[in-house]
Amino acid sequence: MQKITQLAQQREPFLFVLSYDTKQQYIEPLKSLDSDIFFKIGGQRNYPKTPRVKPYSLKKYPLNFSNYKNSLEKVLEEIRSGNTYLLNLTFKTPIESNLNLEEIFTYARAKYKLYFKDQFICFSPEKFVEIEDNTITTYPMKGTIEASIPNAKEKILADSKEMAEHVMIVDLMRNDLSMVGHSVKVEQFRYVDKIKAGDKELLQVSSKITATLPKNWRDNLGEILSKLLPAGSISGTPKHSTVNIINQIEDYDRGFYTGVFGIFDGENLYSAVMIRFIEKEHNRLYYKSGGGITLDSDAKSEYNELIDKIYLPL
Repeated sequence: MQKITQLAQQREPFLFVLSYDTKQQYIEPLKSLDSDIFFKIGGQRNYPKTPRVKPYSLKKYPLNFSNYKNSLEKVLEEIRSGNTYLLNLTFKTPIESNLNLEEIFTYARAKYKLYFKDQFICFSPEKFVEIEDNTITTYPMKGTIEASIPNAKEKILADSKEMAEHVMIVDLMRNDLSMVGHSVKVEQFRYVDKIKAGDKELLQVSSKITATLPKNWRDNLGEILSKLLPAGSISGTPKHSTVNIINQIEDYDRGFYTGVFGIFDGENLYSAVMIRFIEKEHNRLYYKSGGGITLDSDAKSEYNELIDKIYLPL
């Protein structure tokens, strides 16, 4: 992460793309960005807005329920043993579309978007951290429900499993921010956003947590990000042991999925978690998705959430 610190010290605007395990990194000044990388983040984009030129199709081929349930049971056994309390379990799903990766990127609507070298795209609804002046803010997102369900907002906010999951993530992120700053505060707890999910609308629950950084944070930016990664919302708690369990149970390499990307604009930093993620592998497309597992998780509900998260935001 030395290059991040070096560029921040020089107040040089740059883009960073970090894989889930941070072993793969792309860090380049915005002025010399490769021509096959497009981003939208922090109110900035490096590509023109273009109209949608044709309808899209998206077919998904998820793993069967019994295989999912077997993996879920392994997670639940680890929870019962006290090795984790919350674990974000993910899978990759083969998909087919009439659009290529760049066309899907153009088609999808999202606050945070990345097209990376015809290898993968993400259109994320989830911020990771923002740093403005000396304040660092994170927005953990936990809890999803179809907006069409009667009283959906009231139901998800009253759901004890969703509440427990969200509280654990908020506690984890408070702890993470305390490692890099002081005066940690939960500014907003469990607020609800509505997002487009293909032909559905989803409600997603987030919180806002802030802390104050030292005035010289730009001189240590790489170290700050290292302490915060991987993002708590896509790993779990306690983070170290949960990541080890993920590595044992998940049957594929996450790669850049659930990593983070962002920009430093010369003064401030804006970043997002790389979810809602499509990757090209041997000329096939795979959509990676998942959800948080706790002791109260219901296998069928979690399986359906995994599939519901495979969509293009309209």
